[in-house]
Amino acid sequence: MTEYWEKLQNGSDIRGIALPGIEGEAVNLTPEAVQAISSAFGSWLAKCKNKPLHELRIAIGHDSRLSAPTLKQAAILGLTRLDCSVFDCGLASTPGMYMSTVMPEFRYDGAIMITASHLPFNRNGLKFFTDKGGLEKDEIHAILTGAAAIESLSLTSSGSLTEIDLISSYSNLLIERIRKGINHPGNYNQPLTGFKIIVDAGNGAAGFFVDKVLKPLGADTTGSQFLEPDGSFPNHIPNPEDAKAMDSICSEVMKHHADLGIIFDADGDRSSVVDQSGKEINRNRLIALMAAIILEEHPGSTIVTDSVTSTGLSQFIESRLGGTHHRFKRGYKNVINEAIRLNREGVETQLAIETSGHGALKENYFLDDGAYLVAKILIKMAKLHLEGVIIGSLIEALKEPLESREFRLKIDTEDFKSYGETVLANLKEYAAQEPSWQVEPKNYEGIRVSFDRNHGDGWFLLRLSLHDPLLPLNIESNVSEGAKTIAGALLPFLRKYPLLMIESIEKFVNP
Repeated sequence: MTEYWEKLQNGSDIRGIALPGIEGEAVNLTPEAVQAISSAFGSWLAKCKNKPLHELRIAIGHDSRLSAPTLKQAAILGLTRLDCSVFDCGLASTPGMYMSTVMPEFRYDGAIMITASHLPFNRNGLKFFTDKGGLEKDEIHAILTGAAAIESLSLTSSGSLTEIDLISSYSNLLIERIRKGINHPGNYNQPLTGFKIIVDAGNGAAGFFVDKVLKPLGADTTGSQFLEPDGSFPNHIPNPEDAKAMDSICSEVMKHHADLGIIFDADGDRSSVVDQSGKEINRNRLIALMAAIILEEHPGSTIVTDSVTSTGLSQFIESRLGGTHHRFKRGYKNVINEAIRLNREGVETQLAIETSGHGALKENYFLDDGAYLVAKILIKMAKLHLEGVIIGSLIEALKEPLESREFRLKIDTEDFKSYGETVLANLKEYAAQEPSWQVEPKNYEGIRVSFDRNHGDGWFLLRLSLHDPLLPLNIESNVSEGAKTIAGALLPFLRKYPLLMIESIEKFVNP
């Protein structure tokens, strides 16, 4: 496989530049590439399902990106040229596309979602699903290898193409789940009557949640914003982690005196919420909220998170809620796969959730589904309301750090992976010799070190980025200036590595 095709792989996804418009970023995810990739997926799927190509039924959907129509047509042609039956789902969410492989009325052999999540307007990509879930890294590599081997592309097709309304069926599943979960004694069909709920879809694909889910359940959605699909993303980045996006939804919740605010990313697989006081519930707070909900239903369950979660969250999950916190590697697929592995080994694990907002539940195929996550929160909110309690009360005991900082240290060499691994290996030895450094013994990614109150009262985690030439450094502290104290303690070690760009930390410690 050539370097061109290799660069299109981003872990378990395919991502590339689909539109011109940003200097220095040449288009590499072309219609021709997408046609070849979809053809390779069809051939791979036929082997996986042990079916002839003409019997394959494959769904295709997309988010609101400007390049979506062109790339969708290329993907359709790549499959119909193989004589596959293709089902065009139109504007759809990523979780909805997975559900097309398991919902009884569809049960497609495979599905393709055209999306690049929250990335800039010029990017796009493809995610692939079977009823077993999203494809893994090695499977994506195999598909790209197959695409690279295709010598010519046909402009004629013999397979069929059918348009379907997937999102309505998917929404109905969510509606019934919420109705059954709340089981309202006086208003079963519209249990959200009396609630004001604001949605921010960031002009992505999740705007359907207002008209197709919340309104049928009786909610007042006045104040919802950016529901119209617009791939230029004119209002803010469709990302629940983006400060501007969160400020916008928090402001609207306060302005309209709403009971809850909901914000989705572009393709609907991530979400966060805002409580009635206008306080955001994302990152550690979102994990804490979901842990509180899940551990009430499944006492003692293990909760798998990514590596950058706080010490306060661990204390909340284990000491307050009686669960087990299993901190694993960054990357939503890593977190989900670890939860699946633990269950296979007999360790009950009901929730896998990353600080980015990717949350997956065992009861829902371990699918990272932003809408399903919100459905669980809506159910709990409505049930608490019947008791005169607000949703934010569930995480009042969560101890949050006073300071939180992230630095992304660039590694200035092409062989960044081996250089970064050397830095981490040497840091492990260095940390073991420092008397005030308490190295986390059970750690699956990078080096995590804690400090007592006399040395910063917090922790740092230095790890190697999954895909980029970076060593991200996360620092949290429970005292004022504690993050600077911890960064200052680490700085002498980092200065030993000339290919590590540490200017941001130097300025932070010595402004």
